[in-house]
Amino acid sequence: MAVGGVFAGGCEAGLSEICGTEGVSKAVFGKVIRRAKQFVVDFSNQRKAAGKVKYFCIGRNKTGTTSLKAAFGALGYPVGNQRKAEVLTGKYYFEGNFQPIVDYCKTAQVFQDVPFSYPETYKHLDEAYPGSKFILTVRDSSDQWFRSIKGFHSRMFGQNGQTPTVEDLKAACYVWPGFMYNVVRIHGTPDDDPYNKAIMTAHYEDYNRDVMNYFKERPNDLLVINIGEDGAYQKFIEFLGIDSPYDNFPWENRT
Repeated sequence: MAVGGVFAGGCEAGLSEICGTEGVSKAVFGKVIRRAKQFVVDFSNQRKAAGKVKYFCIGRNKTGTTSLKAAFGALGYPVGNQRKAEVLTGKYYFEGNFQPIVDYCKTAQVFQDVPFSYPETYKHLDEAYPGSKFILTVRDSSDQWFRSIKGFHSRMFGQNGQTPTVEDLKAACYVWPGFMYNVVRIHGTPDDDPYNKAIMTAHYEDYNRDVMNYFKERPNDLLVINIGEDGAYQKFIEFLGIDSPYDNFPWENRT
């Protein structure tokens, strides 16, 4: 197949024949190679996911979603491309347009992080993909979650590890400038206090409560799990209905 011949394995040689490398910077050439390799991964994931039950990890960020992604990956489940999902979030979620997000979910079997961790997304996915399963990851308390997300953002986007200001968030180059401002604004905090604890913890608690209320008549479709608790991985495996060679979750982005 042409895709496999050019992009997989000997993709650099194939692209050299097609485009030539004279006058093309190493940075540009490297970017083409990375995109080609990602295309192969995405193509493979879409084929693997065809006709299978989808799993949407809808816990808020900093509740173990990255560890959940790693657990699915270790078990061989095709996981959606996070950067593509982030771009769709920036372009469409904040405008209330869910259709491009729904269409993107044809590309894999498992999805996590934004926009899947945001309010209302799960409702549109549930309607578009009947029979899908949802996993709500939670922390020990809303206070623990707040300390985690605030600390992570401070290290990533604040000046010298301080709590980020609105100016810091608007200037942060994650995905593109302004993306992180919208990420924090989703909690409903004001510009003069973007990490207002009372508002953010209330938002976290309301979101979790809304999810559980939405699925209260369909308990088999939702798993609520704290991955730091004993026995959490076994609950996860039982929810998937499979056996696993592993005993616990990998712990990614610990905060």
